[in-house]
Amino acid sequence: MTDSSPIPAAQPAIAIESLSKVYKGGKQALDNVTFNVPRGQIFGLLGPNGAGKSTLINILSGMVNKTSGTARIWGFDIDANPRNAKNSIGIVPQEIVFDPFFTPFETLENQAGFYGVPKDQRKTMELLRAVHLEDKANAYARTLSGGMKRRLLVAKAMVHSPPILVLDEPTAGVDIQLRQQLWAYVKHLNNLGVTIVLTTHYLEEAEQLCDRIAIINHGRLITDKPTRELVGMAQEKVVVVTVDRALAEVPVAPCFEKVELTTDRTLTITYQKDKANAGQVLAAIQEKGLQIVDVSTRDPDLEDVFLNLTAAAA
Repeated sequence: MTDSSPIPAAQPAIAIESLSKVYKGGKQALDNVTFNVPRGQIFGLLGPNGAGKSTLINILSGMVNKTSGTARIWGFDIDANPRNAKNSIGIVPQEIVFDPFFTPFETLENQAGFYGVPKDQRKTMELLRAVHLEDKANAYARTLSGGMKRRLLVAKAMVHSPPILVLDEPTAGVDIQLRQQLWAYVKHLNNLGVTIVLTTHYLEEAEQLCDRIAIINHGRLITDKPTRELVGMAQEKVVVVTVDRALAEVPVAPCFEKVELTTDRTLTITYQKDKANAGQVLAAIQEKGLQIVDVSTRDPDLEDVFLNLTAAAA
């Protein structure tokens, strides 16, 4: 990827400041949102359905007009330099929309023409190879499977070699094999220097892929942190304990946040790691006269943080 940036490389790929969107009728989809997407990262944009993620992406793509605030893409203000801003970003939408009578080759060629890419600089077959569609280059788009169409959307977003790629729920409804292929290609693009912005409902996916994550809820930004730091915010830990005999009732102790009897001999105990530790939890069980046969623990993950933050912001 060539960096034809008008600003120093230290500047963010996307800079969003005080961005708001109020639709006709008064619905506020975005409320004073401010965050930066660092260059060269895989950045997660998460939130429940209706949180405002798609509105934000549609503003960046030029499909929706913002009410107030500013957005800069690769240093270009979307109002002052809309053409340069649009050329700096590729959007892979949630909806799979194609002209069914064009082949994948024609679809990419037409898109490249739309962006003014000279014929001798087009990478149509290279892109089709990259998304494992080379053998379907001349098949009608309507004959492609849902997964193939999803991959074609990624290739279509990359025809003008943008330095930023936005993927809006790219693996919704696709099988595990395709998901893995898609992420392998996204990581490859990121290794070439492309900044990736990802929205997904698969929190495990976001935790594995993203360097940094912002969470939006009810149109407001509720957190924006490096992924490791965000996961570290989770206070709840879980211990699963198997005891030596069947239990008629669930034991209680001050250090137990939550206790569930998952089988007649197995307890799933949740505790707050800032108030107790696993040793205290196990000691509390033994104080009840129970012998511990087996123990396993589960570390907090992004899902725990996401649920806690969005519940608190509701």
